[in-house]
Amino acid sequence: MATSVATVWVPVDDMDRAVRFYADTLALDVKDQGEDWSEIDAGNLTIGLNAREGTSAHADGGAVITFTPDGSIDDEVERLTRAGVAFAGGISDHPWGRIAPFKDSEGNDLQLYGPPQG
Repeated sequence: MATSVATVWVPVDDMDRAVRFYADTLALDVKDQGEDWSEIDAGNLTIGLNAREGTSAHADGGAVITFTPDGSIDDEVERLTRAGVAFAGGISDHPWGRIAPFKDSEGNDLQLYGPPQG
């Protein structure tokens, strides 16, 4: 029986660029950095950046990592936009919350989540 998620592995083409994105743009802590594997501390979850083999094709779809910002989702979208992140659809409101999808430096799907506005 699984009791928790320990690590999410994210494929990357350029390790240095990916580490800079997660550390500098998303302001997460780097726990370990190497040529083929780096670890990012995302609170109670480790994001493992895994170097893609040159023959690996990029796939559409797949996992999405969702981040909860320290402040409001609006403020974080504004901060990340200033840092060069593109939010194609902006923030969408749903009965269960608000999301703002974007991509990391390697084309992986990420999003911000905020509680519903009240």
